[in-house]
Amino acid sequence: MYAKFEQALAAAVASRNIAGAVAVTVDRNGQTYRHSAGVRSADGPALMSLDTVFWLASMTKAITSVAALQLVEQGRLRLDSDLATVIPEFAGLQVLEGFDPDGTPRLRAPKRVVTLRHLLTHMAGFGYSFIHPQIPQWQAAVGAGDPSSGARSAMVQPLLFDPGDAWAYGISTDWVGVAVEAASGQKLDAYFRDHILAPLGMIDTGFSPGPQQQSRKAGVHVHGEDGAVTPFPFGMPAAPEVWSGGGGLYGTAPDYGRFVQMLLNGGILDGARILQTETTALLSGVQTGDYRAGAFTSCAPMLSNDFDVYPGMRTGHGLATMITPEATAEGRNPGSLAWAGLANTYYWVDPTAGIGGVLMTQLLPFGDREVLGLLSALERGAYRST
Repeated sequence: MYAKFEQALAAAVASRNIAGAVAVTVDRNGQTYRHSAGVRSADGPALMSLDTVFWLASMTKAITSVAALQLVEQGRLRLDSDLATVIPEFAGLQVLEGFDPDGTPRLRAPKRVVTLRHLLTHMAGFGYSFIHPQIPQWQAAVGAGDPSSGARSAMVQPLLFDPGDAWAYGISTDWVGVAVEAASGQKLDAYFRDHILAPLGMIDTGFSPGPQQQSRKAGVHVHGEDGAVTPFPFGMPAAPEVWSGGGGLYGTAPDYGRFVQMLLNGGILDGARILQTETTALLSGVQTGDYRAGAFTSCAPMLSNDFDVYPGMRTGHGLATMITPEATAEGRNPGSLAWAGLANTYYWVDPTAGIGGVLMTQLLPFGDREVLGLLSALERGAYRST
């Protein structure tokens, strides 16, 4: 059932369009398919394998969102309360309306407060500098740092619109991580370990890979002048002030497959209850109303291509992921969850069919057309196998 996927993956590796990849599909009972091909780094002999460690980037967001929803279930966070009571910086947030001729930012107070629901759905007004050119312009004007540095002060940015008035992909989930720390009293790495990763048996997932995981890491790549992949030096800050809840985790495809399987099983896996069934069911609900979510235009082509997997579909966003409200050509049912990571890692969760999957490479820029074709082939194989 996966022959076309494996043929396409082998061709991508042979043509040096990617160094290698790992794929996993799951149903509610376990992992149904696992495959690896290629090498971990284009400049080394180590083969890709199921235990290869990848930078998960924005696949971290779903885990951070689940952590926040655990605290909502416990009454320690609220979806629709003013988060300034938990995150003091939010009391002084401003909306960026534009720039004066001399480059001075024009700012005003927001019309409403930022809530956890706004952050989880990317409707708070925060953006990313590789998508929204206003942000690097503002950073240059005021001498602000970049959130990727791991400094908490660099996360304090103006909003691009009033909370709830639009959808914009950005650093909202990094602030969710800050809220999780404030409400739980634990650093985010410890909270993840104790309440999500260890209970699910995700033994190779974390913010700071140990020596054993470091020895199995895949390298990040870009396309060289000849079109073939070449290694690209990359690493997240080793000891940041704030762990990035929006993109800081490393992990393996089988580990993330267990997270996907937990979502398919209504929040429980192998006796470990991560979310209540009712909360998990809410994850398939679009929270962004008429605002389309899950597509964006890049202003930094070295980091990301323009991204719109379903241009004819009014995709939305839920409390953790993008939501596809219609059936897809590959087989996803309405209400399926999905998202990705900057270095071309992808996952989907189809609660109706009880099927999900993970595809991991390490390649920039994001939204690589060939990798998206591999994801489509993997999905088709998963649905044909049922």
